[in-house]
Amino acid sequence: MTGQGSRGAGASPLPPEFYDRGAEEVARDLLGALVVSEIGGVRCTAEIVETEAYTGPDDEASHAHERFGRTARNAAMFGSPGTAYVYLIYGLHWCLNAVTGPAGHPAAVLIRAARPMSGLEAMRDRRPGRPDRDLLRGPGNLCRALGIGGEWNRHPLQQSPLRIVAGEPVPDGRVAAGPRIGITRAVEAPLRFRVLDDPHVSR
Repeated sequence: MTGQGSRGAGASPLPPEFYDRGAEEVARDLLGALVVSEIGGVRCTAEIVETEAYTGPDDEASHAHERFGRTARNAAMFGSPGTAYVYLIYGLHWCLNAVTGPAGHPAAVLIRAARPMSGLEAMRDRRPGRPDRDLLRGPGNLCRALGIGGEWNRHPLQQSPLRIVAGEPVPDGRVAAGPRIGITRAVEAPLRFRVLDDPHVSR
């Protein structure tokens, strides 16, 4: 990934080929990339600081684990790399994932947290009364602040109004890997990636 300025202006969307790899590798490399939302007619840009990988049908924590098979909920995970998988949790919160690996192999990366960069007023309006560091802290908060809902499920992440574009690479020395959050199976797998000491990380 190459740096493209603090607001992502002119940055190239990450191509499908970027995502056509193992979810663990993609999750690490998405740190520092930028989510650009123009949903609702206002541009909001945020730098990804935390991700989680869900690696496929053998991952017991995944929505697409082999015990479930293909369902209406997880069907997007079987789609093309670089598309969005957006799902609802607790009947309240939308979560944004990027589908990874070859089509037909259900794997994805959850975008857990990001640092707000532009469009702060819109984010504050969508999450009133929250400090800026909490606007995109946690996957449900991130989707609310960026205006992302279920209608963006299966959306190609190279196209407006919702894109992930190249940002500044995060060096290995600033990345920590550890267990994923909020799951009850495969809890010890080190598939959560975060930027060390970043205040916008969800935990």
